[in-house]
Amino acid sequence: MPPQSKTPTSKNKQEAKALLARKLLAGSTQHDEDAEKDLDDEGIPWQWIEADNGNTTDIAVNHATPSRKSKVRSGVKRIIGARKGRFECKIGDCLVLKSDRNDIWAGIACEFREDGDEDDLCVSIMWFQAESDIKNGVKKRKDYLPSERYASLHLNFTPLESIGGKAIILSEKAYNAIFPPGQKTNKKSKNYNKTFICRRGVEARTSRYTNPFDWEEMYKGGEAGVEQLSKFIKQEIPPLSKVASTKAKAQSNKRQLEEIHNEVVSTEEEDDELGELDVIEEDDGSEDGRKKPKKRKRAISTASTPRKKRTPSKVITPRRNQKYTVKKPLEFTPLGTRMLAADHVFSSPFQNARSKLHVSAVPTALPCREDEFATVYSHLEAAISDGSGACIYISGTPGTGKTATVREVIAQLNASVQAEELEEFIFVEINGMKVTDPHQSYSLLWEALRDERVSPFQALGLLEREFSQPSPRRVPCVVLMDELDQLVTKNQSVMYNFFNWPGLRHSKLIVLAVANTMDLPERTLSNKISSRLGLTRITFPGYTHEQLMKIIQSRLEGVPGNIVESDAIAFASRKVAAVSGDARRALDICRRAVELAEADMYDSASAPNTPSKTPKSAKPVKNLGVVTITTIRRAILEATTSPLQQYLRSLPLASKVLLAALLTKIRRSGISESVLGEVLDEAKRMSKMYTGGNAIEYLFQDGKSSSQLSANQMLKTPRILAMGSSAIGLMEAGIIGLETRRADRTGKIRLSIGEEDVKLAFKGDPEVKGLGF
Repeated sequence: MPPQSKTPTSKNKQEAKALLARKLLAGSTQHDEDAEKDLDDEGIPWQWIEADNGNTTDIAVNHATPSRKSKVRSGVKRIIGARKGRFECKIGDCLVLKSDRNDIWAGIACEFREDGDEDDLCVSIMWFQAESDIKNGVKKRKDYLPSERYASLHLNFTPLESIGGKAIILSEKAYNAIFPPGQKTNKKSKNYNKTFICRRGVEARTSRYTNPFDWEEMYKGGEAGVEQLSKFIKQEIPPLSKVASTKAKAQSNKRQLEEIHNEVVSTEEEDDELGELDVIEEDDGSEDGRKKPKKRKRAISTASTPRKKRTPSKVITPRRNQKYTVKKPLEFTPLGTRMLAADHVFSSPFQNARSKLHVSAVPTALPCREDEFATVYSHLEAAISDGSGACIYISGTPGTGKTATVREVIAQLNASVQAEELEEFIFVEINGMKVTDPHQSYSLLWEALRDERVSPFQALGLLEREFSQPSPRRVPCVVLMDELDQLVTKNQSVMYNFFNWPGLRHSKLIVLAVANTMDLPERTLSNKISSRLGLTRITFPGYTHEQLMKIIQSRLEGVPGNIVESDAIAFASRKVAAVSGDARRALDICRRAVELAEADMYDSASAPNTPSKTPKSAKPVKNLGVVTITTIRRAILEATTSPLQQYLRSLPLASKVLLAALLTKIRRSGISESVLGEVLDEAKRMSKMYTGGNAIEYLFQDGKSSSQLSANQMLKTPRILAMGSSAIGLMEAGIIGLETRRADRTGKIRLSIGEEDVKLAFKGDPEVKGLGF
């Protein structure tokens, strides 16, 4: 063909496309305005359009018939479309989908079927992505047009009731021929909102685009057009696994080239050492043009520090009609990528062990919870893949790994999303201990769905409308409701709503309720709410001593010095497993034991080695700086002892006798209040039973003053005389209560703390035990 004929041919093609677009738009205007009125009529049923050996037949859908899960109905007939009144759509048609918001959604019908679970009529839509659907602002294209949509391979089923009419997809030239850019267009017309430009394909999650194409040439309609468009997008946008392999291959090739280059450079340097230094003439801007030695090239480095520092920009006063370039803000590396291994950060093995044994340290794996992990993962993956709602109740005692397992499952599911093996989902965590009001859960959920902050009352109304209406492009949402006990309200409305929404047909809401008690739904919630939890309940049992040993040993891997003995780990594990099986308590005990061992080692190193400090009879301490069973026992004693009991044990003898007498008087009389004089008399009777020595005889000196006592007696009596001062001290500490706020024998006295605390504190005390308490 001669070159002169190409231009008119292309012009003729453009004119033909524009004419075809105008006819299509005109035909749509005449037909769809009347046909789409039937879409809003709820009395008209949907009908399948089926093909039988090339012949199309219309068969009305009877909702009373048994549901079918298969995509192909009985017989040889195949569903190729649907009809409602005068409106009909078939495979390959471009459709507009109804939205409860102001968004305009468009897609291509790929398949029609009946949902067997809900007996619902559905259509599979291959979506056109809008500019707002692409979240990555860095990779987002800047040449986006207002009416442009990107073709994508994102598919999901939506009910036929969400169809809002036919969409018109055109190329940019055909669209401009109908709606010229420079002319005023009636944007309120019905067909303007249904007409879009498509010139590229996209993978919205990773913001990857195809090369531009002409829509009229690319898409011919029907099943063949859908297959051709899908094949083109797959070729232009390969999966991430192929991209990763290509990048890895390119990086390996780059490393090989660098190694070869380094070998060549090192060989040249070795050869030059044997000869003279080469000299060349360089023109460095000077007039004499001196000779300088040639610099050797170093090996290529992937990371280099800039030699010249950038000068900060000056602040100047803006002027009129002056353009300024706004510099890009500094991008800081996230904290997660800066974290180093503990052995690189801490020089001391004790610091390394303490950091790894801390309950906030995130381990690389969760040992002894493989079965529970697999159960939670399978339920979540099935619910996300099916696009259905679910409610899972996870119970177990504190410290059994419930929240940690769920978070690890979410991390693995996110990895599957990144590898394009699972559909994208939204995750939000609602902790009952972190919200001041349980109704704030509505605001947190709505903010995760729409990124909008509203009041709890507004969020409740928006969520009710969101989950009750079908939405074609709803993304599954996983809600972790931790510390469920704290979210229980008086009328239980919060629990009812969160457990009721997953049961709605198109909610795609998955609720993970985590609590510390197994019978919380039956004990606290009403039957109306507990019945909505369903039968999916997962129980996390307490850890056994073998599992606790495995958890602690996995935390201490890589700690140099072997500062924790295996017998000490076994002793701590057995002690905790016998009580609760709480892994956090076991980690805290071992961490405190490491602190005690470190303190003992530093104390012994700082103490001077003199005859006065180190007697001859003293033996050297074995295993200094190592956590042994004795160290674990000290840590357990500190963990099980309250500060109140520690204070009671440190009281002087007079205060202990006063409390013992008060407790004995209460036990005899059965009355919580007593007279101070009677308590002192009770103390006298108890002192006569003391067999621990002669110190108790100085508590009550009848008819003797302090001047009549000898010097030796005065050295022993200052702290145990004056029971009144002991009573005042106990009153100021809040241990007892005095009626007159002073030690008067006629005043009333009562115990302000529990009797069990006093018994536990004085249990095993040799001084109080000698009084017969």
